[in-house]
Amino acid sequence: MLAVRANLVKYTGNGRRDTHDIELELSQLLSRAVIADGLLDVFQRAGFQQPDIAVLSDQFLEEVRGMQQRNLAIETLRRLLNGQVKSREKQNIVEARRFSERLQEAIARYHNRAIDSVQVIQELINLAKEMRASIRRGEELGLTDDEIAFYDALAENKSAIDVLGIGGIRELAQEIVRRIRPLVTVDWSVKENVRAKLRVEVRRLLRQYGYPPDLQQMAVDLVMEQATVVCDRWSS
Repeated sequence: MLAVRANLVKYTGNGRRDTHDIELELSQLLSRAVIADGLLDVFQRAGFQQPDIAVLSDQFLEEVRGMQQRNLAIETLRRLLNGQVKSREKQNIVEARRFSERLQEAIARYHNRAIDSVQVIQELINLAKEMRASIRRGEELGLTDDEIAFYDALAENKSAIDVLGIGGIRELAQEIVRRIRPLVTVDWSVKENVRAKLRVEVRRLLRQYGYPPDLQQMAVDLVMEQATVVCDRWSS
């Protein structure tokens, strides 16, 4: 909590305002964005326990954009977006890393005075909208949440899309999910033989679908990393 308070002081005037007032104001602002099934504990939600990016409605984003206290608006957006990144790490590591990097870059550029408060707010709002749209990509591609996570892992190498096409990557992602599900057990993560079998299966599928040979090792490593996240959830 001390780290949060220190961060708020930095964002809201180098300590000239009372930190209790800052927290109260930020809590009230966040609460207007996180109303579903009654008023939720916004700090629990912003504290990385399954935050829902759907709370960042266009209406709320416009309200944040129009705030006079721009530093408070920036911190509000940063908290909510960072919460979404933490949540997505449990589902889709590639997507989470991509958005995390962009969030960190935007904040770093603001701190380095490469962009001003108005510009960073706009960048964060754009990022929020892209996060919302990204969640719907699975529906557009006809993939489940797990399948889109493996799709992203396979498509991280852009040249693989050029070779297999979107359809090929989609089919490969679906096949990987279908093949690895039977291998998942409660203690799968500590069974090296199961992990080794899964790695062999992924390599075989990549060769079968014509995944670029020079990119296969990187793809295997990324798919296995994603598999760890997915399988941990399945086994629990």
